[in-house]
Amino acid sequence: MNHPALLALGATVLCGTLAVAGVHVYAAGRAQRQALVDRLAGGGPIRTVAGRVRRFAGIDRRLRRTRLGRAIHLRLTTTGLDLTAGEFTTYVAAVVVALWLIAATTLAPFFGPIAALVGIWGAAVFLNWQRQKRIEAFIGQLPDVARLLANATAAGLALRTALAMAAEELEAPAGEELARVADQLTLGRSVDDALDELAERLPSRELIVLVTTLVLANKAGGSVVSSLRNLTQTLEDRKETRREVRTMLSEVNATAFTVPLLGLGSLLLINSSNEGALARVTGSSLGQGLILLSLGLYTVGFFVIRRLGKIEV
Repeated sequence: MNHPALLALGATVLCGTLAVAGVHVYAAGRAQRQALVDRLAGGGPIRTVAGRVRRFAGIDRRLRRTRLGRAIHLRLTTTGLDLTAGEFTTYVAAVVVALWLIAATTLAPFFGPIAALVGIWGAAVFLNWQRQKRIEAFIGQLPDVARLLANATAAGLALRTALAMAAEELEAPAGEELARVADQLTLGRSVDDALDELAERLPSRELIVLVTTLVLANKAGGSVVSSLRNLTQTLEDRKETRREVRTMLSEVNATAFTVPLLGLGSLLLINSSNEGALARVTGSSLGQGLILLSLGLYTVGFFVIRRLGKIEV
């Protein structure tokens, strides 16, 4: 056997050996990683703090690697919902498919994609509504937060200790958010950065005023007790004003949602009184264009009414 043949045989044996070793190392590493995941998960299904079993863990892991998954996860953390990105995406996908089938069978096949788009838009609106609801609840607790911080500071406690004490005394969402701030301070983060992140997570004028007061007092010193007590009274007055404004605008907000529902009801009434009417209307390009135009006008009306009924306090 000549030298080139020996070299080719040796290279083949070497490549095969390296391939087998690589597969072995990969399998061992994958097994160790799975063992670590199982050990961290307690050897069973992943559960929440309340004991609920997490669903769709595999989908959540894959989704969190994407930019969309990370964006959904960040949005969910600001809403306070006990859902992962995988769970939320799976539920939304199921609702979108159901809306598509219902609209296609009840009205006409043309309305299936429109209903799916409405479902996706509704999911985004739901997240924004949950976030705004959490912000409103947090704003309602801000007078108690300022009062507790003022009392703790008057007793001689440091601001870090006062924040931790307020986190233990208050209920959610203020207790949860202040507990997150206290945990960040325990890990060595500065008071300014932790409070600034809180203001970015739950943006509101009242919280910005409170955070600015605490940051300035932490940097420059001064009578933080009197400032917090004056701020407490101001926050109480703003709380009452916001409640009165929300009560006065409740009819406007109800009208904004009633108008699109009337349009949907008219479509159902037309299709039920004359079966197949919508299918015949959407069977031509002119009919589809008119339907899209009417839906666009209803959408514009919804946003215009919502805009007219929005008052910044």
